[in-house]
Amino acid sequence: MNQTIRELYERKSVRVFTDREISEEDRNLILKSATMAPTAGNQQLYTIIHVTDQRKKELLAESCDHQPFIAEARMVLIFCADYLKWYRAYICAGAEPRKPDVGDLLLAVEDATIAAQNAVVAAHSLGIGSCYIGDIMENYEVQKEILGLPDHIFPAVMLVFGYPDRQQLERKKPERVPLSSIVYENSYPHLTEEDIRDIFSDKTGDDFDGYMQRFCKRKYNSDFSREMQRSVRTFLERNFDHEI
Repeated sequence: MNQTIRELYERKSVRVFTDREISEEDRNLILKSATMAPTAGNQQLYTIIHVTDQRKKELLAESCDHQPFIAEARMVLIFCADYLKWYRAYICAGAEPRKPDVGDLLLAVEDATIAAQNAVVAAHSLGIGSCYIGDIMENYEVQKEILGLPDHIFPAVMLVFGYPDRQQLERKKPERVPLSSIVYENSYPHLTEEDIRDIFSDKTGDDFDGYMQRFCKRKYNSDFSREMQRSVRTFLERNFDHEI
């Protein structure tokens, strides 16, 4: 196993940071690494917002499901799906572009997410921990105001960075399911109820029903999950039913 693969295996989310600051050199390495990510047509359909204002960090900590560690992070980055720059360039050039649609958004979300993962891997190689904050997709109206987002700019990924404390360094990374539960050859399989129970057996043990009922209540049916659905739906309704 080479060093890169070892780091992919070892990397885990970090939610408690020391007071050590991230140097400007390392910060720029992380950001530059993000921009080296694969991208559709070399368009880089994303914009990265580096949040340095402490008050904004505190507001994001509240709007992203009340998580104080966000405000304590040494670096906070928002990866926005951004097809607007290219669309405006087409307009400037008189290219008569079609109206943007949801496919453009999804392509930009892909670009933003791939760039974010590059940043995560780069940070880990420097000994800097990170954590994805999916809650940035909640409370669209609030995030739009905090970050000054124009229409059609979607905050797809939020990352917080910092040096992990000892407990975080020693904490065991959660196990992943085996490849046989993830990788299928040539087509999606017909999964029986027995297959489904087997896929999750490493997580649920002998209490599949109880585990799934608790997890569904805590995650899938949670207030924050319902808010995320409302927020994303609001973004779509506001940005794809009128001209830019």
